[in-house]
Amino acid sequence: MADSPKLSVRDDAAAARYELLADDAVVAIAEYQLAPGVVRFVHTEVPEELSGRGLGQVLVRAALDDARAKNLAVEPYCSFVRHYIETHPDYQDLVPADRRAAFGLPGAH
Repeated sequence: MADSPKLSVRDDAAAARYELLADDAVVAIAEYQLAPGVVRFVHTEVPEELSGRGLGQVLVRAALDDARAKNLAVEPYCSFVRHYIETHPDYQDLVPADRRAAFGLPGAH
């Protein structure tokens, strides 16, 4: 079996997307729109041949961690990002309590 590729995530701000790289090649993306104090995730793409390997989760987790580090609220318009937040409650606080219902997420604790 070949060595596993080295994975990393970068924010390509010029393209308004987070990129998951495997050995320096972009293998998945999470597109976003920035507004004052908020990042809106609008589309995530993992090629079909790479699906089921957890790459999307690696990408979204890093993007959400970056949003948290930048003190940005998150609006998960992308269904993949929304599902990740729904199934990882430790990220739900990134979505403002008054916006959670709009995304089908639980309200404030």
